[in-house]
Amino acid sequence: MKPKISVVDLFCGIGGFSYGLYKSGLKIDAGVDIDNSCQYAFEANCKSKFLCEDIAKLTGEEINALYTKNDVKVLVGCAPCQPFSSYTFKGDKQKDRRWQLLYEFSRIINEVKPDIVSMENVPQLLNFKKAPVFKDFVSDLKEGGYFIWDNIIYAPDYGIPQKRKRLVLLASKFGNISLLPPTHTPENYLTVRGTIGQLDKIKSGESSPNDIFHKASKLSDKNLQRIRQSIPGGSWKRDWDDNLKLACHKSSKGQTYVSIYGRMKWDEPSPTMTTFCTGIGNGRFGHPEQDRAISLREAALLQSFPMDYKFVENPKDFRFGNLSKQIGNAVPPKLGEIIGLSILKHLKENNYGKK
Repeated sequence: MKPKISVVDLFCGIGGFSYGLYKSGLKIDAGVDIDNSCQYAFEANCKSKFLCEDIAKLTGEEINALYTKNDVKVLVGCAPCQPFSSYTFKGDKQKDRRWQLLYEFSRIINEVKPDIVSMENVPQLLNFKKAPVFKDFVSDLKEGGYFIWDNIIYAPDYGIPQKRKRLVLLASKFGNISLLPPTHTPENYLTVRGTIGQLDKIKSGESSPNDIFHKASKLSDKNLQRIRQSIPGGSWKRDWDDNLKLACHKSSKGQTYVSIYGRMKWDEPSPTMTTFCTGIGNGRFGHPEQDRAISLREAALLQSFPMDYKFVENPKDFRFGNLSKQIGNAVPPKLGEIIGLSILKHLKENNYGKK
């Protein structure tokens, strides 16, 4: 007899995590996020309801009311990672309330008392110096009687075509739990070519007539000159004429940012997608051949969103920057699916979680 499982997703965004769990066979009861522009995508793809609320203001009682009465209660979430990311590791993070959301996640776990918990975040969370937030999170789980597994995973090992390293945590009241072993090896990693190579050719600022989301941001004349001198996997330091180099990049600190304005390589996984992944000035987000940054569709595919994912209710009416941010913020659905399958395997090994 299969267990009846209910999932609530905190910080759900447009549903990457939940969609993966849904594809693995889990039932999604609800998603919670403070950004109401995520509602349509979450509800349309995850077949669930969306609650637009600030996590810090929700009680465990309110979260518990979202669950249907099933055998196993699962709570998942990916608190905003920007405060911990190496990309934004500067300034006084004590003043950034977003990292405190992980403490709110912990509070809700203590109040809801789910059977299984899962979290995904950036690896830098393990070394966050401003506050021992992850250490405290794990300590609270242990005090709550959870068996815990956490590790840094490499996304290509699980069929995700980007060089993304993520901290994944699984915790269970039923016994030892762990993520499934890798499904891919370097010999069969998914590549940029295999993921986006079949899409229509477009120019900077254009959309494909066959796919409104296959749209690229418009480059300035100067940036067009820069991308034309960039080679796949190269660097502005080596490839550009001096008149194209930025003054800030000539400083000792600027010398370390060699990947910005760079092109991806066709036959490797892409760099990690971020909220700024559709702009060449934010990383190695240039198309391998075409003189432009990657499109929204390309970013979504590299994040492992399927072609038929419904991002907005009216495809002709969306904000490019907002959707780019939502795609970059998402947990790759494929990783969500791997986590879901890991939970199902764990429940089977523990007599479907019967306590």
